[in-house]
Amino acid sequence: MAKTVTIDVSTVASKSELHALLAESLSLPSFYGKNWDAFWDSITGLVDMPEVLEFRGIEHLKKALPKEATQLMTCLRDLPQDYPEIHCEIRFIP
Repeated sequence: MAKTVTIDVSTVASKSELHALLAESLSLPSFYGKNWDAFWDSITGLVDMPEVLEFRGIEHLKKALPKEATQLMTCLRDLPQDYPEIHCEIRFIP
């Protein structure tokens, strides 16, 4: 995995589009279930996380898909608390 992965969510319009973008950007496994439980399982043990993970356009995502934005941000904010051995700095950029 690259040291820094940037995911541009500034044009995402649906939950399925968001999960497809996450799967592609983070090289999630082909069996990725495209839901938040599957996302959590993937980032906590199935893939190597980058040193830095940036989300650009997070304000758009919050407006377009508020529930999905909240889920995404909650998962990523819980990651260092629940898995301190996974060293991945998360950045949310408006």
